[in-house]
Amino acid sequence: MPRFFCDAALATGAELALPAGAARHVQVLRAQPGDVITLFNGLGGQWQATVQRMGRSEVVVRLDAHEAVEREAVRAVTLAIGMPANERMDWLVEKATELGVARIAPLHTQHGVLRLAGERAAKKQAHWQAIAQAACEQCGRNRVPAIDPVRDIATFLREATGPRAVLSLAEGSARAGQVFAGTEPLTVLIGPEGGLSGAEDAQARAAGFAPVTLGERVLRAETAAIAALTLAIG
Repeated sequence: MPRFFCDAALATGAELALPAGAARHVQVLRAQPGDVITLFNGLGGQWQATVQRMGRSEVVVRLDAHEAVEREAVRAVTLAIGMPANERMDWLVEKATELGVARIAPLHTQHGVLRLAGERAAKKQAHWQAIAQAACEQCGRNRVPAIDPVRDIATFLREATGPRAVLSLAEGSARAGQVFAGTEPLTVLIGPEGGLSGAEDAQARAAGFAPVTLGERVLRAETAAIAALTLAIG
């Protein structure tokens, strides 16, 4: 059954004109009155909805039964990432969402090539949030991971709390699989294509991030992020 993210208050029995994005998707599928779709708003669970009317730009549905379906990971993991360039960040947001990440924090780092500020940063944040919503439609999640505003790594390190780890080249770094054992919320910090600088790595460890390694091979930033999330989320 087609699934659509609907950024609106949803209540069983109500009739609702779908927001523009969801309406366009329903129209592309050539849905007809009487067809049943699934809606979710990211706040938990999902609704079966019956198409009532199809207009040129408007789709009206009736919200039927609410289903308390949750497909979230046992552990809430925040991925803090030095933003990779080009389409790699888009790909990473999509795949991290599918794996079950709870939050993504895009960061400016010394070796990162992607620099965002002001309106451009806000547009990118909204773009990545939309990618996360679309990934939830595809993978069945009913809670959409939050994409934080772009920050510099120093600000992020000052604000970080709770159990946290950093992919590090520091001597004595533990295997990630050992440090990631457990179900408590966890923040994982990963550098961009060129990795964290020596100073950033040291600052992260000084801020309470446990240094971890994924092994002997050098991985791309997005590959390392997916491997770390797989180990952390389980």
